[in-house]
Amino acid sequence: MHRRRSELAGRAASLRARALAVAMVVGAACAPVPPPEPAPTPDPQAVLDSIRRADSLARAAAERARLDSIARADSIAREVLERARLDSIARVRAARLRICGGGDVLLGTNLDTTWAVRRGVAPFPEPDALLEPLGPLVADADVILFNIEGAIGEGPAPPKCRPGSTSCYAFRQQPAVADALARFAGDRRMVGNVANNHARDAGAQGLVETMRHLERAGVQVTGYDSLATVVTAANGESVAILGFSTSGGPDPRDLAAVHRHVARAAAEHQRVVVTMHMGAEGASAQRTPDTTEIFLGSIDRGNMVAFAHTAIDAGGDLVVGHGPHVMRAIEWRDDALAIYSLGNLLTYGPFTMSEPLNRGGIACATLDGEGSVLEAALRSTVQRPPGIARPDPTHRAAALVDSLGRLDFPLTGARLGANGEILKVPVP
Repeated sequence: MHRRRSELAGRAASLRARALAVAMVVGAACAPVPPPEPAPTPDPQAVLDSIRRADSLARAAAERARLDSIARADSIAREVLERARLDSIARVRAARLRICGGGDVLLGTNLDTTWAVRRGVAPFPEPDALLEPLGPLVADADVILFNIEGAIGEGPAPPKCRPGSTSCYAFRQQPAVADALARFAGDRRMVGNVANNHARDAGAQGLVETMRHLERAGVQVTGYDSLATVVTAANGESVAILGFSTSGGPDPRDLAAVHRHVARAAAEHQRVVVTMHMGAEGASAQRTPDTTEIFLGSIDRGNMVAFAHTAIDAGGDLVVGHGPHVMRAIEWRDDALAIYSLGNLLTYGPFTMSEPLNRGGIACATLDGEGSVLEAALRSTVQRPPGIARPDPTHRAAALVDSLGRLDFPLTGARLGANGEILKVPVP
């Protein structure tokens, strides 16, 4: 009984506790909700400062984006320019022009034919037949440069030599020679140099006629004045050519003028070839002294070495020499080449054909787009009287040039390979 009363008392206490809890919950739910606290009034200066900070950050972000864009564009532009520069260099280096130069060319003379009568030969042979054997030696040329050792024309001409002279010769070729030279060149460009001591053998009017015949045939002319003759090959590559002579044309002894004329051409053209007709003559004139050369005791024929060095220093890339009627040394000047004499190439007429006057050659050089000589070769020729030229399988002219280069230019003289390759002196 006592335990029963105790259980009832416990249940009553539990019910009272639950009722109190319910009452508290209900009371809380029905209690009035306090109003929200009013939002603080913003400080106008703080708002302005916030806007300014946001604007500054936006401007900074925009400036960084602009600078990044400029930097990217600048980087791309530099890359494009560098690619263009490298492409341009590659194109220049890839550009090629092959020029082949020969020495004296004379295909007979109509001013004095007594020599032909004495020798019992034809004074005017077929010029194409004389040139034909040399064709293989210029087969790879873009431009051919020959020294025209005599006027071209016909009819009366003022006398050049005094009666009884034993050291004066007057040469004038038939007009058909100009056409034969053009046919020989074919689709290559032929250039005839008239800066020499025989292109004016028929007088001033004879020189005009010579140039007229050559140009009519399609042969370009150089050496009649100090301006470069610009020659454009069939492949579109071009070269500027100037001719100098102590006996007609621009004077190679005036080195200041030489430098001026060549520099002017070099400023306008990437490739410059200079040809010179100077120096002493004959079998005893094979050496190339760095001094003034005298011919026939009193004729100043200039200093070939000083001329060639001046021309190269002024921007010339290739110097082609003739005049001594014999082969002379070849000299390298960095990537430029000075060929001091190519001798007699094809001289049909009253010329001495004994050794070494019967030796000649055609020198061919490949110039890149900046005028540097990439490689060169000398193709030897030999003549028999009265001037029949043939390629020389013994390469005797090349052997002579090799020996002369060792003697006259120990450090810079070209060495000639077995097949006439023009090589530089090996560096020790």
